[in-house]
Amino acid sequence: MYGLVWRRIFHAMYATPIGPTAVALGTLAWIAFRLGLVAAIFTLVAWAFGAVASPLAILGIPAAILTGLAFAGPMGAYMATQRTPDKFSAIFRWVITPLFLFSGTFFPIESLPGALQPIAWLSPLFHGVELTRGATLGTLLDDPLRTFAHLAILVGLVAIGGILFVRNIRAKLAA
Repeated sequence: MYGLVWRRIFHAMYATPIGPTAVALGTLAWIAFRLGLVAAIFTLVAWAFGAVASPLAILGIPAAILTGLAFAGPMGAYMATQRTPDKFSAIFRWVITPLFLFSGTFFPIESLPGALQPIAWLSPLFHGVELTRGATLGTLLDDPLRTFAHLAILVGLVAIGGILFVRNIRAKLAA
């Protein structure tokens, strides 16, 4: 909202030789950098306090970046269609919070009722939690097929979200 509506920084970038695709991808790259920095600091602090059980924990950093980008792309794409931030509270209340609660972050999804367990697979957060938890505990390679599935789903969600974000930014800037 800041770059498109309030301060129109994206429009200023678009007035230069930079195209809308570069604006969108640059924004996603900046988000990825910030996610990586936060994940690296968090990993370092967890290691310092003895909460890291495996050297594979370093792989939790790219998993965290992918997880964050899996949310950033679609949210950015949606943001590009809005003129005011009014509808974001509904997204957080009815989408983000349930995904957070039913993603296995606080308790294993096996403790959920059977009908709710498949819903967890719809959440990018579930896949990120599984990858980072496996990396931190050293169990990431115990089931390589499951690990690959989590990774493939996250990469797919990042790609789809990125494509939608680029498309919506291009449409908004060209209008």
